[in-house]
Amino acid sequence: MAKIRRFFITLAVIIIVLVSLLGGAISDRVFGYKILDRFFPRLTNQNPFNSQKIVSEESVVIDVVEKVSPSVVTVNIQKEQTTASPFDIEFGPFGFTLPQTEPKTEKIDESIGTGFIISEDGLVVTNKHVVVDTKATYKIIAKDDKTYEVKKIYRDPTNDLAILKIEAIGLQAVEMGDSDKLKVGQFAIAIGTALGEFRNTVTTGVISGLGRGITTGSVFEGAERLDNVIQTDAAINPGNSGGPLLNSSGQVIGINTAVASGGQNIGFAIPINIIKEAIDNFNKTGKFERPFLGIRYRMINRDVALMNDVPQGAYIAEVIKDAPAAKAGVKAGDIITKFENQTVKEELSKLISQKKVGDKVKLDIWRDGKESQLEVVLQEATE
Repeated sequence: MAKIRRFFITLAVIIIVLVSLLGGAISDRVFGYKILDRFFPRLTNQNPFNSQKIVSEESVVIDVVEKVSPSVVTVNIQKEQTTASPFDIEFGPFGFTLPQTEPKTEKIDESIGTGFIISEDGLVVTNKHVVVDTKATYKIIAKDDKTYEVKKIYRDPTNDLAILKIEAIGLQAVEMGDSDKLKVGQFAIAIGTALGEFRNTVTTGVISGLGRGITTGSVFEGAERLDNVIQTDAAINPGNSGGPLLNSSGQVIGINTAVASGGQNIGFAIPINIIKEAIDNFNKTGKFERPFLGIRYRMINRDVALMNDVPQGAYIAEVIKDAPAAKAGVKAGDIITKFENQTVKEELSKLISQKKVGDKVKLDIWRDGKESQLEVVLQEATE
């Protein structure tokens, strides 16, 4: 009798354990511990409200970096620079004299910027200002430390853009996105050689603004006006110039080009669609054949126009000598109100870029309170 009782007790215990295990498995499958996680998150060591978001964001960045990094390269410059040491100055009783010694020649070999591969047969995009020295020689350093000599450089005369040609095959090219579809607040990733030293540095941020107009360069190198650029708070440091700005799919949406002086976390990139147009043109002609009007301007928006009692349009700050605009009679101080009968409410450069070299265009000009119309023949831009 005792043995029978122990048998049933043991059987009951086994049944209870099996039922408990089965019930736990079912609840895990059906409910996923969501109730416990909601009220007792520490018991499961996770927070159901934000853990998925963190993991997702990290995985996006990691995936993009792994996909694009092999296509990001460092631009290296090599040149000789002649200098005179200030310590060679000799002081005498009547002031100082310069000794009769030869100037010192210094060899420079350093990384100065970033680029990215756009074709498997060796075309690399970077900023024009990265390779502005026409007397220097340049090298490309890939992620695997393999070095390539730059054989040719094609500089875009109207954009801060250059294409470098190296002898290589089977390279991994980037995938280009569509910068016309960008939205403010969209996720952005930048990759580049920060400070010319830290290769494949990755920074993240968002698209902070669109359609910005900036002036790049310096009094020593010459200033260049860039219109319709992308603003981002992804950190862009010296040396990042020419590197790709990417979306969460790993597509290039811009080429990093400038940092706002005196500002923090304000960087700018040229939209990739501008680059795609230039590259398409280059692939067809072997050169950057772009229409050129020959002016420097700033846009007058509606508010400024109302405050100054002038029309909205493009205010001409400078007319370049012998340029098409100068030949047509455009003067500094004029306001271009219409371009080919289209009201100028957006950046004028975008309207010009839609034309071809040799096209005749009509400009509606406002000057001294009067309106007139001029005809301009667009010429090919030269460096």
